[in-house]
Formats: sequence, C-alpha cells, structure tokens
Amino acid sequence: MDEIPERVESSVITIGVFDGVHRGHQELISAAVRKARATGQQSVLITFDPHPVSVFLPERAPLALSSFDQRMSVVEKMGIDNVMVIDFTVEMAGWSPQEYVDRLLVNKLHASHVIIGENFTFGKDAVGTPEIMRQLCAARGIGVDVVQLLHDKTLADGEILVCSTAVRKYLMAGNVAAARRALGRPFSVYGPIVRGAGRGGKELGFPTANQYFPENLALPADGVYAGWLVVEGSNSPVNGNMVPGVAYAAAISVGTNPTFGDDERSVESFVLDREADLYGYGATVYFVDRIRSMEKYDSLDALLEAISRDVCSVREVLAQDLEMRDSSVIDHDSVAGEFFLQRALQGGSRD
Repeated sequence: MDEIPERVESSVITIGVFDGVHRGHQELISAAVRKARATGQQSVLITFDPHPVSVFLPERAPLALSSFDQRMSVVEKMGIDNVMVIDFTVEMAGWSPQEYVDRLLVNKLHASHVIIGENFTFGKDAVGTPEIMRQLCAARGIGVDVVQLLHDKTLADGEILVCSTAVRKYLMAGNVAAARRALGRPFSVYGPIVRGAGRGGKELGFPTANQYFPENLALPADGVYAGWLVVEGSNSPVNGNMVPGVAYAAAISVGTNPTFGDDERSVESFVLDREADLYGYGATVYFVDRIRSMEKYDSLDALLEAISRDVCSVREVLAQDLEMRDSSVIDHDSVAGEFFLQRALQGGSRD
C-alpha cells in the first residue's frame, strides 16, 4: 500500500473516514479491490484526517475509534493499492458537490469508478447524496457503485446497523463483545507504556502496564476486562520473558482507580503468568469481554480478593476465545494453563 502518486491514470476509488474500519467499511474496501483487480486498475482509498466534523463542528466531533496508524494497518491488510489522505480544511468543506467531483475525482485521480456506501454524503452542508454522485459521475464517464449498509441481527435485540456510531455506543456501555462483532476483530488501543503510581507491583502484587490516551479517543466504559496485550518491537525478549508480537493474556482495568482516589483515566493491564519491564515500549491491548464494572473498595484486602477473582474470570473467558487461541501469535501457556489444570483436577479435559 502506497500514498497516492502525483498522477493516477485510471483508478477505482472508495471514499470515507473509515473510523474503526468496521465490517461495513470492509465491504466497501473489498468491493473496490475486487473491481480494480478485475479491470486491471489501481484501487485507491480516500480518507480524511482530521475527521471532517471536527473542522466545522468541533464541539460535535465524535470520539475516534482508532488512531490513523491503526486505520491504515487494517486497510493495508485488505489489499488496497494506494491511499490518499486528505487534510480536511474549511475551504474543502465549502466545495459544492460538483467541485468535489471535478477537483478530486476527475482532475486529481482520473477515476474510472467510484464505490460508496448508501449513506455517503459530500460537498458543502453534506448536500451531496449517492444519487447526486451518480448523476455527476455519469456526466463525466465515471461509473458509481453504491454498497448497501450492513445490518447484523446478532449485535443486539433486533437488526442493528453496523456503523461507527453503534461501535461507540457499545464501548460506552462496556459491551466490547458486541463492538468486536461489529468491527470483525477485537476492539484495541495502542500506546506507549508509562510508569504509574507503582502500587500494582509493590503494594498489590499485581504489576501493571499503564497507558494513557488522548481524550478524543474512544475507550470502553470503566471496568475490568479480559483481553490480550501485544508488545511492539523485534523478536528478542523484552527485559524478561515476554516476546514482542506475541499476545499475552491480560486482566485489563479501565478507569480512574477509585479505591486510591486517582483522577486521570488510564488503561492498566496485568499480564498473567509473565513478568517483564515494559516501560518505554509500545503495546496494543485487545478487549475481549467485560468482567465487571469499576468499584471502590474499603480496604486493600477487599481489593486483592476482587483482583484474584478477576484473574480467574479472565482465564475462563480467554480459554473460550477460540478465534484468538487459534492464532499463531497467542502465548497459549499463559492463556489458560491454570484454568485447564483446574478442569483436569475436576475431571474435565483440555479439549
């Protein structure tokens, strides 16, 4: 995947913010890739940074589901040839639909075909619709395919539209399992690991990898989650017995640590069965399921009992995460060793 060259002779284009690159976005991208390959052309994805709403209505800008780099990482795996990142400005927000088509699709990209979703809008005040796009492009010899919105009956009671707004709603409720179904992969965040208050290891015996994120990035609701932590880096061990690129089972706390009166919201991951000094490394945290809400405890003993229960629950949840367990990047020994041992002692089996 490359940035768009100065001139593209002929291309199949898909356009959008693609925040989170959920399953609906993936339908659009896949359609563009298939069309381009079938016709021997270049596939081009046009995206915007920052989010257009943040330019002309900053107070209504939605929380981002992914960083720009996360978006591009998912897009790259889908086979898009080129990406054009548009620095969305007030000037561009004032383009008419005709200017949008002429300046971007015709003059810059020499589009032969455009693939958009049925809720796509463009131009000043978002007056451009898929039908207007069809009309403008037809007059310029450009084909247009409109992909229907994706609905999923498994996300909640009834049929739910797969969209970025729905994913944000699930995260606000702590329903990371539903967010995963809408995204087609576990919701994740990436950031550097920094030093926290030091209580996890010294006072509690549960050392954590602490991460802080910008306020405009969506996070799951405060609580404790089962998930995975993957450290970025080369294949050499990380100051201990963890290897970069391998997913390790983790109990993940999101919130402000009310027991200790902290104010700043953070993501703290206790990696099961592993010890390593991760400070200064970057890591991706994948959320699988919520264990419980965030609570304030009256004593350290009560907190320690809760954490111990959380760790047991995390093992059970991740032992059932078949999709991730089948992945070659999972550290299977840390995932469920104790859980499977307990089952064996109770007469169960590992299969």
